[in-house]
Amino acid sequence: MAYKCIIVDDEELARELLARHLAHLDEFELIASCANALEARTVLQQETIDLIFLDIEMPLIKGTEFFKSLEKKPKVIFTTAFRNYAVEGFELNAVDYLLKPILFDRFVQAIDKFLESIRLNSHKETAPKTHIFVRSNKKNVKVLLENILFIESIKDYIRIHCIDEKWMVKFGITAFEQELDKRFLRVHRSFLVNTDKVTAFTKQDIEIGNIEIPIGESYKNQVLKRLQ
Repeated sequence: MAYKCIIVDDEELARELLARHLAHLDEFELIASCANALEARTVLQQETIDLIFLDIEMPLIKGTEFFKSLEKKPKVIFTTAFRNYAVEGFELNAVDYLLKPILFDRFVQAIDKFLESIRLNSHKETAPKTHIFVRSNKKNVKVLLENILFIESIKDYIRIHCIDEKWMVKFGITAFEQELDKRFLRVHRSFLVNTDKVTAFTKQDIEIGNIEIPIGESYKNQVLKRLQ
């Protein structure tokens, strides 16, 4: 089975370079090469795409904003000439972040990350997680997923709020999100919630019991669609 890809970049030379790189990989099929996000949206409405190579700085709409707006999100590898977008890219669970000009060996590293993410997702679907282990006080502590209420990001740490206890762990919230299952939803750059524990919500916040958690503006559409 070939993985279906599209390239989205307003620079023709950048699109051509990525297309040449992809041509060396038999298991990938380039469905479309798009000059802007509007062209890409049309393709995504017509095809099931596995991977987008998405430029960030584009006219009409930035690549990151376009990706946030997608209801059904394929895997994404962001491409850009600017290093300062790296954090924003990874906050959107990007597979990788490639700086232009993109050399073939670095491109292959990104492809390997994509294939690994597919393998991990397949494993999650066949063997649902019931727990995770977190490092606390020099011990690996077992935390049941069903007991987690929400996760809060605090600089380089996360605080895992459970029914009866809290755990402070040195871990990035985006990386930690990959360890969880589909019941957990990113509602803010600093918060993940267990949707099974949500007791009420508005357009501005989510309630878990008497705790109010804000909904980030860039997450609002996907959160409301999921909860409704």
